[in-house]
Amino acid sequence: MKKRTMSLLSIAVLNFAYAQIDSINQKNIEEVVVTGQYNAQSVNKSIYKVEVINAEQIKNMAVTNAAEVLNQNLNILIVPSASSGDSQANIMGLSGEYTKVLIDNIPVVSDQGMGNIFDLTKINVNNIERIEIVKGSMGVEYGNNAMAGVINIITKKDYQKKININASLQEETVGKNYDWYKKGNGRHIQSLNLGYRISDNWTFSADINHNDFQGFQGIQKGYKHFDESVNGERGYEWQPKDLLIANAALRYAKNKTTLFYKVNFLIEEINYYDPNTNVLPFAGGERTFTSNDVDYFTKRWIHQLNVTTKLGANINYTGDFSYQIQERQSQDKLYDVPNRYVRSTDPKETFYKSEVLYSRGMFSNFLNSDKINFQIGYELDRTKGFANSSTFENQIGDNDKNINRTIFNYANFLSAEWNPLNWLSFRPGIRLALSDKFDEQYNYSLTTRFRTSENSNIRTILGSANRFPKYDELYTYIVDSNHDIRGNENLKPETGYSAGAFWDYATATSGNWKLNVGLSGMYMDVKDRIESVIVSNVPLRYTYLNVDNYKSILFGGSFSARKDNFSFNAGISTLGISQNLNTGNATSDDNFNYYMEINAAANYTLPVTNTLFALYYKYTGKSKLYSLEFKDAADTGTYVLGDIGDFSMLNFTVSQPFFNNYFELALGIKNIFDVTSIRNTVQSGNAHNGPADTQNLFYGRSYFARVNYNF
Repeated sequence: MKKRTMSLLSIAVLNFAYAQIDSINQKNIEEVVVTGQYNAQSVNKSIYKVEVINAEQIKNMAVTNAAEVLNQNLNILIVPSASSGDSQANIMGLSGEYTKVLIDNIPVVSDQGMGNIFDLTKINVNNIERIEIVKGSMGVEYGNNAMAGVINIITKKDYQKKININASLQEETVGKNYDWYKKGNGRHIQSLNLGYRISDNWTFSADINHNDFQGFQGIQKGYKHFDESVNGERGYEWQPKDLLIANAALRYAKNKTTLFYKVNFLIEEINYYDPNTNVLPFAGGERTFTSNDVDYFTKRWIHQLNVTTKLGANINYTGDFSYQIQERQSQDKLYDVPNRYVRSTDPKETFYKSEVLYSRGMFSNFLNSDKINFQIGYELDRTKGFANSSTFENQIGDNDKNINRTIFNYANFLSAEWNPLNWLSFRPGIRLALSDKFDEQYNYSLTTRFRTSENSNIRTILGSANRFPKYDELYTYIVDSNHDIRGNENLKPETGYSAGAFWDYATATSGNWKLNVGLSGMYMDVKDRIESVIVSNVPLRYTYLNVDNYKSILFGGSFSARKDNFSFNAGISTLGISQNLNTGNATSDDNFNYYMEINAAANYTLPVTNTLFALYYKYTGKSKLYSLEFKDAADTGTYVLGDIGDFSMLNFTVSQPFFNNYFELALGIKNIFDVTSIRNTVQSGNAHNGPADTQNLFYGRSYFARVNYNF
């Protein structure tokens, strides 16, 4: 399937970077977080600046997956692929390889990594209790690839009522297209969540979510289209995707011990329809026209166990264990276009498979003191990866073979939290990571929290992290008459650090207004970045080397106000990016290029009818990036500064509960400004999937309706 990676996808936002305000259910001050903590802690007292998006906010956004939720946050850029439907999170200008994605503290398997390059559409939003975000290098606490930050998705576990049932149905147009039929149009989502409190100590839960996206034609004309005189118009800009996710979980909690086991199952099907048709001749001069279509199948199992208990009288222990397996298959089909039937189907073929054993354990509270505490931890993972020969299009002799590799990583980390004064806290930390593939890695951190008043905090964070090379950077082998691109098994991990400062202030006026203000700044530096490099001009040959450097600077501010049934949030940020790109023959400038983001969100609940009106807005400013351009085949290339245009997104939702909140109806509009594509003169591989100098972003304005039942 031809990948078409899209950038700068953003929707509106409830919360601004580094200044998360829960304006929906007004529980922000004492909201509990676990990311980066020794024990569960209120978000206001956390030594890290943790942003929280809770279940009520997610419901009011009427989003269909976790990617849409995170798109609401400034400086988190969700990058989707129109072909695969996958979406990854970019933080502070760094791609998904640099962000660690966790579900209940456990990194999730993907095709090329563990916890990174993770597809955020493969998460059931109806099962999310909250999402916790920490930006900046978190290498001490979370290890490899946590360079830009950590996204921890916390699922629902405990229920207050004996029986909990939630069922929902959401129907959306895709642009102007919608109908109910199979192979029709639109997006169709069904979800069922069950929770049963067996006793005071035992809770069982289960959920299932079906998300059926029927594709978007755009400038294409659908899989049935046929024109003998014009080729290339068949198929879709956004490929159809059918996703089913199911979870079952059992939780035990008594005294100071909690056990939580969950099994997750996922199946996904993506249908790629070849835009081109080929002549298939028959005897006697007859002929027909066929297309080479491909179906892609993903299957994933995740088993996880979380343990929290006390060892002896004082020592806290938290243990996370997981076994995960993900397999992706493809199936080629020869489709008779004018006669509209499949002439032949090849057997399914596995082209990616990952199998992971993972464990993380932490011990803390050895001294049982309010003044000083320290934590000792370990983390290990064994990742077994498989890619068949077709994955990298090998076409030469003995190299045309499958690739099997296993990597074992182990780490120990130590940190201490010291509270010399009731308004001052320090937490230094260090991690030693060992691998049977890479050299040992050291990461460090120093975090401080100053309580400047009853209503104000200042946090400073300094941390480092590393990123291990991806599977394709290590093992790619594409060699034929037109290409020579080879991976490099001798690559070393990228290294980097970040430094940040965050100030927040909360107050209440005599008129019952609750106000919050925040300011933030962060600097990030990444060295030895891995890049595709020209190592020979004649013949032209590429490989991957540690050659580039990356820097970014972020400044931002936020404001929120709420009173009674009204809330308003707004934020602004400026991000500067400096990239020192190098192909071996050409080098770019390393000047900083800046762009701005602005967001605003307003929510109002009508007291008489309890009707909720919600409006979300986000503006993404014009940005500049370098791209490599060639004059001819003999040219070694020159880096040219290109433009990526600005755009605005606006969403509106109205929700009406009925029958004492047992039933709810929501209606809304997404992408009110009908954004589809923007100017983009930055050639970025196969991401440039629109016409010349444009970038496809969205499939235009869409409308949705959702019904929700709670028992």
